[in-house]
Amino acid sequence: MPAPLAVYIHWPFCKKKCPYCDFNSHVRDNVDHEAWAAAFEQEIAHFAKDLPNRQVTSVFFGGGTPSLMMPKTIQRCLKALQKQWSMADNCEVTLEANPTSSEADKFKAFKQAGINRLSIGVQSLDNKVLQFLGREHSAEEAIKVIEMASTIFARSSFDLIYGRPEQSPESWAKELRQALSFNPDHISVYQLTIEQGTEFFTRAKRGDFIMPNKDLEAHFYEVTQEILAEAGLPAYEISNHAKKGQESRHNLAYWRYEDYVGVGAGAHGRYKRQDGTRISTRAHKAPEVWLERVQQHGHSQVTEETITNEDAFEEMLMMGLRLISGVGFDDIYNKTGIHFTQKIDPRKLLQLSDEGYINYTDQHIQCTESGLKTLDSLLVYLLG
Repeated sequence: MPAPLAVYIHWPFCKKKCPYCDFNSHVRDNVDHEAWAAAFEQEIAHFAKDLPNRQVTSVFFGGGTPSLMMPKTIQRCLKALQKQWSMADNCEVTLEANPTSSEADKFKAFKQAGINRLSIGVQSLDNKVLQFLGREHSAEEAIKVIEMASTIFARSSFDLIYGRPEQSPESWAKELRQALSFNPDHISVYQLTIEQGTEFFTRAKRGDFIMPNKDLEAHFYEVTQEILAEAGLPAYEISNHAKKGQESRHNLAYWRYEDYVGVGAGAHGRYKRQDGTRISTRAHKAPEVWLERVQQHGHSQVTEETITNEDAFEEMLMMGLRLISGVGFDDIYNKTGIHFTQKIDPRKLLQLSDEGYINYTDQHIQCTESGLKTLDSLLVYLLG
């Protein structure tokens, strides 16, 4: 059977740049959809030459706002993938969507184009919060779109943001319970972070608002875990919760350190070539430059770096420990050729275990809830 491959396709355009967003997204009045569809086809063909005989197990259209794409563009991308590689029978094809009525009107066309899972950027069910976050939709629109998506797509998910200025754990608990009233299969919950280069970074530095302290952040996290677990959507990754069997297969490919290709402006990829060399790739971020380079050269990759086994070991541990299930030592060895105990001091494991941050056996390691809360520091200590 061909080795599995996940494919990420990046649509870099938005109607408006959200003040907290540091993703590669750009506002443009006019986009040549025909030119972009043709360029996606070209870049897919470029990667297929490097990765023959693979089977695509998941496709994710991200952004930006990919629900601004024409359904025909999505269809052409999927046909290009089918032309270059085999597609798994249960291939998951996800589209990120904003819950505005203009985009929701295209949902049936997206399904006909090949989308079978929708990820909706709700962010909040409070109109004042949506205004603060710079969102284009209202809470009423979001609720309408969540309900509409569940009638059109077999699988759907939506995002929420917590840890906002002036937010209380009580109000967050109320918002979560309201979200659960729509009987979702999957929810992604992200803590608001202030990233350099964003509008929020400037405003926070100026003192326009004050972010929650560490203790309050921890309380938000605990509330989230408790309420969603009780509702049958336990966490399977730090920020992602799902009913059993409804986990995002595409995102699991990242966290399990499986191969994926990144198509589009600024998209990243990581995969193992036929000769066993593992590489990371990154395309040019500027949309117009990306488009021009693909038209001229068939791709717009600006970096292509070899990943050593040591780098792969560290990356795999960093990704795997985000999963509630943790990571197996045999899997690490099979993908990196390095035994876990070669790299990790057993005394550190014993200490972290005694302090309640990890559970481990001679075959497996996973974080406890305390470990997940302090994962960055834990990884620095383990890998130091």
